[in-house]
Amino acid sequence: MSFTSFAEFLAMGTHGAYVWSSFAISLAVLALNVVLPLLARRRYLQDEARRLRREESQ
Repeated sequence: MSFTSFAEFLAMGTHGAYVWSSFAISLAVLALNVVLPLLARRRYLQDEARRLRREESQ
């Protein structure tokens, strides 16, 4: 399939909205698969540090 212009490529006939939204959703899911575990790890480490400080002060 060849396109004569970049605008035609983006439109992909009449299917551009479906194609590009599926790419955007896939990219968002991949980004969340990276970011959420990093945030959970940081939260876990903060909770553990807080717990250790609490135990040391008792």
